[in-house]
Amino acid sequence: MRKTNLYKTFLILLFIFVVFHFPGCTAEPVETDLLIPVNFSNVPENLVLTNFHTDKLEIRILAHPRLIELINKKDIHYPVDLYTDLEFDPAGDSDSIEPGSYLFPVEEKRIPMDRGITILTITPPYLSVQLEKKIKKTFKITVPYIGKPAKGHIALDAATEPAVVELIGASTLIQSIKELKTKPIDITNVSESFKKEIPLDLENPSITSSSDPIIIVSVPVQEKLVSKTIENIPIQVWNSTLKVNIEPSKISIRIKGPFDTLSNKEITDQIYSFIDLKGLEPGVYARHAYINIPWNLIMTDAIPQVFTIKIE
Repeated sequence: MRKTNLYKTFLILLFIFVVFHFPGCTAEPVETDLLIPVNFSNVPENLVLTNFHTDKLEIRILAHPRLIELINKKDIHYPVDLYTDLEFDPAGDSDSIEPGSYLFPVEEKRIPMDRGITILTITPPYLSVQLEKKIKKTFKITVPYIGKPAKGHIALDAATEPAVVELIGASTLIQSIKELKTKPIDITNVSESFKKEIPLDLENPSITSSSDPIIIVSVPVQEKLVSKTIENIPIQVWNSTLKVNIEPSKISIRIKGPFDTLSNKEITDQIYSFIDLKGLEPGVYARHAYINIPWNLIMTDAIPQVFTIKIE
């Protein structure tokens, strides 16, 4: 009798232990939905898997809550081996697989599930895949700018290293590229040339470059050449002690040069004009005036160009 009571007590304690420590084992199975990614592998060498493909499956399952909790922690995917699943001639090669759209039936046995889990439905029942021919094409690289350089400066067309790049991808994507650009370079307030490493601006990740996608860009920045008119510069008389009258007595010139130079009054004040009268006797003469300007400026016009000189 005593042994019977001990046995009953043991069963009760065991039941309590199981209930509190393994609640999932006593709960009723429940239904839930899982979203699992489709993993495509072994794409034929001459083809490209486009973005138009089924990338996820929705699976409705029936399982105990504890199993559902465990399955949610696992990295589950549905595997597709394109090279095998397309069922081309085993004696052939990947070239025997043609570009186009394909449908693959979803096979429940490929979904790695615990034996205690029942798969109720799979949506969609077929995988849709679109394959395109892979091509290569060489493009010249251009570099777009954003912003404006410092006042009085201009950014010329950038040079890139390499100058051209070969892109690889689906035929329709490659053929749609009219111009290959890098990411934009900000030239706001720059006043001197500089170099920068910058990636290609490839919007579609399926397009790849046969070389390093990071481009070395050289941006040449120069001072902008501007024009300026300087009026009424007095004509100086050189090498004469006689009385001299010059008509007109002043000259106006137009000069061209870097913005910063022409904006510097100390430099423009160095401009002067003179007529050298060395060796001339009293009389009336027609002469050109000499204009002294700093070396990095260019004179493009002068008014007047001939002066009447009367020496007494």
